[in-house]
Amino acid sequence: METKKKLIVVKFQYEAVHQWKECNIKEVSFLKDKHRHIFYFEVHKEVTHNNRDIEIIMFKRNILHNLDRVFLHDFKNMSCEDIAEYILDTYKCDYVQVLEDNENGAIVKI
Repeated sequence: METKKKLIVVKFQYEAVHQWKECNIKEVSFLKDKHRHIFYFEVHKEVTHNNRDIEIIMFKRNILHNLDRVFLHDFKNMSCEDIAEYILDTYKCDYVQVLEDNENGAIVKI
């Protein structure tokens, strides 16, 4: 019998600022300055059974609480890739997507 991989999915938004201090592209040099986004997250995490190893609502709340505690709505010089990798590593996830204003961003996955 084939083993099935089970993933929970949480989606949420988080308002924060960030900047790209090292930006050397003239057309987008404004990215050197702090600027605000609504960051849109989609996070997938493997679970081992149908009643889940972690409850979905609690998983999402834990991530949001952690973002508030660690970043205080300021990702500083972190890119979308950096933010996604932080979530992936902190929560041992399989896939994290981070979009700025639900338009452009990055995916980091195992």
